[in-house]
Amino acid sequence: MKNGALVTVYQAVPVKIMIRILFFLAVLVGSANAQNQLEFGNIEISVNQIALNVEYANTPQLRNRGLMFRKSLCDDCGMLFRFSSPKPASMWMKNTYVPLDVAFVKASGEISDIKQMEPHDLTPVGASQNVLFALEMNQGWFADKGIKVGDRLEIPSKQ
Repeated sequence: MKNGALVTVYQAVPVKIMIRILFFLAVLVGSANAQNQLEFGNIEISVNQIALNVEYANTPQLRNRGLMFRKSLCDDCGMLFRFSSPKPASMWMKNTYVPLDVAFVKASGEISDIKQMEPHDLTPVGASQNVLFALEMNQGWFADKGIKVGDRLEIPSKQ
């Protein structure tokens, strides 16, 4: 009987461990699926009379996801980030495959900085002053369109 009890204990331990492993994997898969299910809205903005319809990251979850995991971005595609209030914002390129430029934008719509960001670079790229928005576009987009610091982004006030 004692040997039978030992066999039962040894059999039970792997089953408990297996259940924990399966639970952990289910949580990971569920978390990954939840991340993939984030849906960005779009917003119409303009800069220097160039109309754009870009993705809009206006919640903490959407801002955290940003343009991560994208393998490409169409020529005039981008993402507008809206922060909860004006702040000295910074961006990074974790899990981001596309080289980007970011324009930091004050609450007034004025562009305070335009900076380049390289794929997978975890170095924070920050605004030089408090900003309410950041607009990420393909690297070189702002220069190609003649957009520079001091230009104004037109953003609907309801947003």
